[in-house]
Amino acid sequence: MSEGSLDAPVRYAIDWNDPDFYDFDKINAELERVFDICHGCRRCFNLCESFPILFDLIDDSESGELDTVDVADYKPVVDACTLCDMCFMVTCPYVPPHEFNLDFPHLMLRYRAAELKAGKADRALIELTKTDRNGKLAGMMPGVANWASETGNNLTRPLLEKTMGVDRQAALPKFHGKTFALRAKSDGVTPNKDAPGYGRKVALYATCFVNYNNPVIGEAARAVLAHNGVETEVVYPSCCGMPQFEQGDIAKVAETAKQVSTEMAVWIDKGYDIVALTPSCALMLKFEWPLILPEDESVKKLSAATSDITEYVVDIAKKEGLADGLEPLDGGVALHMACHARAQNMGAKAAEMLRFVPEADIKVIERCSGHGGSWGVMKGNFEKAIKVGRNAARQSASSGKTYIASECPLAGTHILQGIERLKMEDKPQIEESQHPIELMAKAYGL
Repeated sequence: MSEGSLDAPVRYAIDWNDPDFYDFDKINAELERVFDICHGCRRCFNLCESFPILFDLIDDSESGELDTVDVADYKPVVDACTLCDMCFMVTCPYVPPHEFNLDFPHLMLRYRAAELKAGKADRALIELTKTDRNGKLAGMMPGVANWASETGNNLTRPLLEKTMGVDRQAALPKFHGKTFALRAKSDGVTPNKDAPGYGRKVALYATCFVNYNNPVIGEAARAVLAHNGVETEVVYPSCCGMPQFEQGDIAKVAETAKQVSTEMAVWIDKGYDIVALTPSCALMLKFEWPLILPEDESVKKLSAATSDITEYVVDIAKKEGLADGLEPLDGGVALHMACHARAQNMGAKAAEMLRFVPEADIKVIERCSGHGGSWGVMKGNFEKAIKVGRNAARQSASSGKTYIASECPLAGTHILQGIERLKMEDKPQIEESQHPIELMAKAYGL
C-alpha cells in the first residue's frame, strides 16, 4: 500500500438510486473501514469536531482501537460533519484515486440519507433548510422577522430555541422585503462600453442567501461587472439545495438540479456565462450536482459554464484587464478563505481579486470559521462552532485590518461573534463583515 497519493483528487458519482446505498449494515461496515484508516493517520485532527470525537471514542475504548467502539457511537461523528470538504480536498492523502478510496464527507452524506429514508432525521432542522419558503414568508414582514431573530430578544429567541433547536446566542441572517431579483429589474445597471471586458454576458445565479438575506452582495456584483463592461441578468429559479444536501435529502437536490439547470441552460445557449454569488452554491452547481445526476446533459452544461463571482472577476483581469478606477481600501482587509471556496480547487480567487486594488493590504486566513451552514446555529453546536472558529476569529482580530471579509457571509458573521468572545485587549469594533465583491465595489467607488 502506498502512503498517500500524488494524483489530483477524484470523486465518483453518488450511487443514491441503489438500495444498498441506504443499507445501515453496509454503511456501518464502510464507516468501520474508513474510521480505522482515519484513526491510523489522524492528519485531520484539527479540521472540525468529527475527527476529535472519533479519536476520543477510540482512545477511550477498552482496547484503544476501533474494534471496541460501539457502532451506536458512530452517530455523533456523523452529526458533527459540516460537509465542508476540507478533509477531502485539502488534507486527506487517501482520497481517490488512492486505493484506500476515502471520501469522508460523502460517507457522512450517505449515513444522513439513510437516516432520512428511515424517518430518523431531525424534522425541525429540515424545516429550517426550506430557504425559499422561509425567505418568502419572512420577506412579507421583514421588520417582524428581523426583530424576532435578534439575539438580544429574550421573548422570541428562547422560544425559537425550544421549538426549532436554534441556539439563542447564534446570529441569524436578516431578511429584506424586496429581493435581489426584484431590485435588479429596476436598478438601471448598464455595462460600461469603454471597459476592456465589454461584450461579456453573465447570468447571475442570485442564490437564496443573496436574494432574501443580503441583496447588497448582488448589487455590488452587478455594479463591478457593469463597470467592467459586462452585461448581467439576474436569474433565480430556486435554492441550489445545499441546505437539503447537508441533511441527506439527495432526491430533493436532484429535483432542484434538474429544474435550475434546465432554466440556466437557456441562458448558456444565449451566450451567457453563469456566475454564482456565494461559494457553497458555486460548489453545488460545479461539482455536487454532476455527481448526483452524472448523465444529465443540462447539469453537465451548467457545471462547465459556472464560475464563482471572485473567480470570474479574476478571469476578466487576466484576459481583458480590469477597468480603471480602483482606489486603495484604507486600513487593509482580513480575508477569511471560505471552505467551500477552497473546495472548488480554483485557488484563492478572493485574495487574488482584492490584490488588484492599489496598495492592497490583505491578510489571508485559511482556518475554518466554525459555522458550517445550518450546523453552527443549532443548540448543542453553537459553542462548538465558536471553539472551532476561534483561530480564525483570533487571526482576524489581531490582524489590525479595517475590514473583515469572507466569501461566505455566514462565516463572516460567525467570525465577528467569535471576536466578541475573545479575551484580548483592543479588540476591533467591526459591526459587519463584507463579501470581497462588496470591497471591490467600494474600491471602485460604486
